[in-house]
Amino acid sequence: MNPRDQHTGGNGSTVDSVAQPLRSDAERNRARIIAAARTVFGRDGLNASMASVAREAGVGIATMFRRFPSKEELLAAVFADRMDAYAQATAEALADPDPWSGFTGYIETVCAMQAADRGFADILTMSFPGAEALEARRAEAYQGFLELIAGAKDSGQLREDFTSRDLVLLLMANAGVLTATGDAAPDAWRRLVAWMIQSFRAPARGPLPDPPEDAALYQAMLRASRDITASEAGKGGRGK
Repeated sequence: MNPRDQHTGGNGSTVDSVAQPLRSDAERNRARIIAAARTVFGRDGLNASMASVAREAGVGIATMFRRFPSKEELLAAVFADRMDAYAQATAEALADPDPWSGFTGYIETVCAMQAADRGFADILTMSFPGAEALEARRAEAYQGFLELIAGAKDSGQLREDFTSRDLVLLLMANAGVLTATGDAAPDAWRRLVAWMIQSFRAPARGPLPDPPEDAALYQAMLRASRDITASEAGKGGRGK
């Protein structure tokens, strides 16, 4: 034990310091903050402030920033399990013996994940370069989706001009529908997704405009995430 972890009591005995209880308190606070952030971001989206998360967690704003110095770090912690499930959905879709069923089932699953959590709906349409674990899971899911596309095309059921960028556009559109309809029409997203899946199926009914370049979509996702974190910084981290 490090000598700094001990002190001498009044009777000369060596007594453990309060360092270990403090570590336990810190871990409890961290868990409370993550649970509160899931509730707040799931309900209000990623524009919800760090201060509102602190209030939900019942901790002070200083405690919040000791545990999570930036909003990006908090988002990475909150949505780590969702991103794991996102990547797992790809693996399950690839295991489907019917390539079209695997492809469409994956799209329906991911869009349903967006519908279940407004914050996650936004996460899937943004990029957070500083959150390496989160971005690694996104990349894993993306590679799996490329395999789903290839299999569905090889089966003759997916139109040849479909690209992975079309999924990004669908997720952006779905996030927008979820935000616009909210509790008023909570299942409206299902119609959008059904329409889109039908439009993806071969044979193509007609030509499409060119999709946006990968770099352009990435910049759009990056800009959206920067808007979220810049908004927090503009509030001094203590917005309502």
